[in-house]
Amino acid sequence: GLFVWSKTMKKVCFFMFLLCLNAASFLVSAESQTCPADLGGKCSDSDEWQGEFFPGIPQIKYEGPSSKNPLAYRWYNAEEEILGKKMKEWFRFSVAFWHTFRGTGGDPFGAATKYWPWEDGTNSVSMAKRRMRANFEFLKKLGVDWWCFHDRDIAPDGNTLEESNKNLDEVIELAKELQKGSKIRPLWGTAQLFLHPRYMHGGATSSEVGVYAYAAAQVKKAMEVTHYLGGENYVFWGGREGYQTLLNTDMERELDHMARFFESAVAYKKKIGFNGTLLIEPKPQEPTKHQYDWDAATAANFLRKYGLINEFKLNIECNHATLSGHTCHHELETARINGLLGNIDANTGDAQTGWDTDQFLTDVGEATMIMMSVIKNGGIAPGGFNFDAKLRRESTDVEDLFIAHISGMDTVARGLRNAAKILEDGRLSELVGKRYSSWDSELGKQIEEGKADFEYLEKKAKEFGEPKVPSAKQELAEMIFQSAM
Repeated sequence: GLFVWSKTMKKVCFFMFLLCLNAASFLVSAESQTCPADLGGKCSDSDEWQGEFFPGIPQIKYEGPSSKNPLAYRWYNAEEEILGKKMKEWFRFSVAFWHTFRGTGGDPFGAATKYWPWEDGTNSVSMAKRRMRANFEFLKKLGVDWWCFHDRDIAPDGNTLEESNKNLDEVIELAKELQKGSKIRPLWGTAQLFLHPRYMHGGATSSEVGVYAYAAAQVKKAMEVTHYLGGENYVFWGGREGYQTLLNTDMERELDHMARFFESAVAYKKKIGFNGTLLIEPKPQEPTKHQYDWDAATAANFLRKYGLINEFKLNIECNHATLSGHTCHHELETARINGLLGNIDANTGDAQTGWDTDQFLTDVGEATMIMMSVIKNGGIAPGGFNFDAKLRRESTDVEDLFIAHISGMDTVARGLRNAAKILEDGRLSELVGKRYSSWDSELGKQIEEGKADFEYLEKKAKEFGEPKVPSAKQELAEMIFQSAM
């Protein structure tokens, strides 16, 4: 026969359905540590968490290359010295709060897949505080002293600017308290000027002056709290500072406005005594069709034009480099030779995927080239390596957060070891030196010192006759490079 559901039974089933949505992916040993999204229970009213956020995850330690323990470092040995610096000083590893604690696994074609056990289904201040506690436990177990944040990722947006600032202050006070007795500090902070509808036309480059003012106020506050927590850098990522079409865009005026915005940021930084580095993060497109900070060279040109070249450095993201048609190594070298290499967002993309996939860097060859630039730069302090990377949509276990960071840290550490081998071996440097040896001649020196004009060069060309052009030895260079892997 037919089974007729009562109203009470329907309510019970619907409630159970909500619980399943929130907790299906995470079966934890202690049910008391899981907060259901009931919106009325004690979990929603308190930021306190009974027990560990990551039970069963030990302090991550170095066990060496032969270890098969996924929760141990195989190549990253924090205290080991390489080329005169401890490994931890070369890297200054940082965890990206937005991907690690706000990433949901959602994409344009699918809903969220990650429901961390400490989440209660709200975006409340109390939930924000609980995430901050989880962040500090994660950092301590990973053995990392740095983290990065967007203001609106660590504290919810309010109905007014004043309310948003109040929410942020509450969470920042907790972070300040959690920092006590530890070395943990923000590597950098930033303002999220891309998610809210008010920023649909950009922030510093918006066509609406009121939006420009609001963006300035938001950056002012984000810079203050970064300074308050002892952060060493502040980042500008212009996700919507660009255009979709020039048919309705005054590009010159927008660039002028962005320069005025950065000038104000420099002035305020000095006013509050913030000695951190201001960083611009280049990206070519996505979400806008064309973003003004397209790549390292474009950003450098902008800074020079507006007289800001001595006030900023660049935060190079490897995935952004590939989207702009370059390698990460190219972008790092462009920043380095312009004196602008300040920080690295260590991630990678997928050659078969056309968007910014933000994957953890696991290519040892790419990591080795990255570290060759960092070594040439003498390190990147007060910047560091921020893992602006997220778990794959299908990776849904809490321990995956640790495994992903361990893998990324080991990859870059292995890159450092390889780069040191290449430098100590000397063959690659010798090959490059030999290729340019003709410039060590008297004529080469005259040209490099600006003492050879066209008439003089014409005279020398007639004396030399047809020049002999030697091999570039690319295959040999690649063989030497690969031998260090």
